[in-house]
Amino acid sequence: MDRLCVIITANPPPRLDKALARDVPEEASLSRTRLAKLIAEGAVTRGGEVLSDAKAKVAEGDEIWIDVPEAEDYDVLPQDIPLDVVYEDDDLIVVNKPASMVVHPAPGSPSGTLVNALLHHFGGNLSGVGGEKRPGIVHRIDKDTSGLLVVAKSDRAHHGLAKQFEKHTARRAYLALVHGVPDVGDPRLMGTKGVSAAPGGEITITSGLARHRTDRQKQAVFFDGQGRHAITHARMLEVFGEPPCLTLVECRLETGRTHQIRVHMAHAGHALVGDQTYGGRRRLKESALSEEGFAVADAFDRQALHAAELGFEHPGTGEEMLFEAPLPEDMARLLEALRG
Repeated sequence: MDRLCVIITANPPPRLDKALARDVPEEASLSRTRLAKLIAEGAVTRGGEVLSDAKAKVAEGDEIWIDVPEAEDYDVLPQDIPLDVVYEDDDLIVVNKPASMVVHPAPGSPSGTLVNALLHHFGGNLSGVGGEKRPGIVHRIDKDTSGLLVVAKSDRAHHGLAKQFEKHTARRAYLALVHGVPDVGDPRLMGTKGVSAAPGGEITITSGLARHRTDRQKQAVFFDGQGRHAITHARMLEVFGEPPCLTLVECRLETGRTHQIRVHMAHAGHALVGDQTYGGRRRLKESALSEEGFAVADAFDRQALHAAELGFEHPGTGEEMLFEAPLPEDMARLLEALRG
C-alpha cells in the first residue's frame, strides 16, 4: 500500500474528483477512472475523514491523502499464443494482430484472445493498470480485422495513450478493398448525406454512430444528434476490373468508433469486400474480373480491412512514433489475383 499526499492548488474545480485529476502528480499515473474507483472504495481522506463522494467540495490548501493499494492479480488466464510483436519497451507494446483474434475476453470469447496472449508474453512483468496486473487496452480492432494495436503496460502509459486517442491525435490508417469506385466525380456518392469531397480527391464521411435500432449487433449512421460523432477520410489507391468494380482505399480515422470504417463505407455505397454484416448483399460482377480474381474475391471470408499504420507520441519519452504493418497473406493474395 502506497500513501500519496495531494495539496489542492489555487482555484480548484468544485468537485473532489476533478480537483484530484488536476492536482495529482503526473508521476503517480492515476487516471480519472482510477481516482473515481479509489474515492468510491474509501481510499481518499482529508484530516482523517473519508471522502467517498466524488462531488465533495474542496478548497485551496486542502491536504488530501490517497491510499493506493498494490495492483491485484488479473482474473484472466495467460495463454501461450504466438504474437507478432512490432515494438516493445517498459511502457508499451505494439502488436500486429491477425484476423480471427478477439482483442479482449468476452462471454462469447473467454479465451484465445490478444489479452490472454499478452499476459503470457509479459510473464507477470506488469506494473498494473487500473489497480490490476493487466494490459491496458487503449483501442480495439474487430475480430476479423488485422493490423496494428498499441497496448499499455503501466498506468502512466495507459493514461497518456488514452488521452491521445480521446483527443484524436493518434494516427490510424487502414487499407480496405471496397465494392465500386468511391470517386468524388460520382454524383450519387456526392449526393449521399454526410459525404463530402476533400482535397486531393479524398472523400470525407461524417455522421453520428450508434447501435442499430433493430439489430443490436450492428452500428448505424445517424444525423439527428444521436450517437457518437465519427469522421472517416478515404482516398482511392488502386482500381480493379473492366469495367471498374473494386477499389483499394486508404481510410484514415479522425475518430475511432465501433465498426466505423465498415459502417461509413457501406453508407457511402461502397461496402467492404467480405463484410457479411454490412455488405452481405453486394455481389461481384464475374465478367468484370479475371477468372482467378473473381474466384479469390468471391471466396474472401472476412472484411478486407487491415490496420496498416499507427502513430502516436510515446507517453514516457514524448518521442513521435510511427509503425507500419504489411498486408496479411490473405489480403496480399487477393490483390495479387485481382492484378493478374
